[in-house]
Amino acid sequence: MTIITDHDLHDSLCQICIDSPHSLLSELDKQAKQQIIETAICTSYKKGDLIYEEGETPSGLHCLLTGKVKIYKAGIGGRQQIVRLASPIGFIGYRAFFAEEIHIASAEALEDSIVCRIQTELMLEIVRTTPDLAMSIIRALATDLGFSHRRTVTLTQKHIRGRLAEALLVLKETYGYENDDRTLKVYLTREDIANLSNMTTANAIRTLSNFATEGIVELDGKKIRIMNKKALEKISNLG
Repeated sequence: MTIITDHDLHDSLCQICIDSPHSLLSELDKQAKQQIIETAICTSYKKGDLIYEEGETPSGLHCLLTGKVKIYKAGIGGRQQIVRLASPIGFIGYRAFFAEEIHIASAEALEDSIVCRIQTELMLEIVRTTPDLAMSIIRALATDLGFSHRRTVTLTQKHIRGRLAEALLVLKETYGYENDDRTLKVYLTREDIANLSNMTTANAIRTLSNFATEGIVELDGKKIRIMNKKALEKISNLG
């Protein structure tokens, strides 16, 4: 973990956070944006670094600028349950931030990533004085709640094949494809895929191999190519 101290780089990164069309902050006025740039802290994380940990009190609002992040809860015996994946430009940990509660999950960099942290009091003041931003945040939280509800059904009611199929579709929706329009643009370990699908690593390996035998995916190390998306969707829907 390294705090970015180069002023020009810092300012350009903050600009990405507040001006990206995908950012909740893009519609803020010039003064609010400048306040964020002047007070935010941008930090570079290496793959495997923790951005925040379950049980910690939020130290600000985190905006993922580059890289990929997994949000997970620690389970029995150190096993993880991945509850969400984040991609740029996206906010992480904002449920705990706005609820003024501790984090109920941890955030870890899946690859080298840069995160901008907006100071708590400034962010809360901006929200209090910007109704449109408050509504955007409510919509984002409602969307995440809907996703969590669907995932709960998936993880508790679907069989192994349905869970893994949905996990692959979630990866596609979150990170998209490489230039070949088939290879998932994220390289997870088999353990992470298992943790996303709520199954053992052995079951994840076996089910992925079955999908490959059926021509649904192709496997090349950590690379996964989706060869038949409709088949994955059918398996996911059947559960």
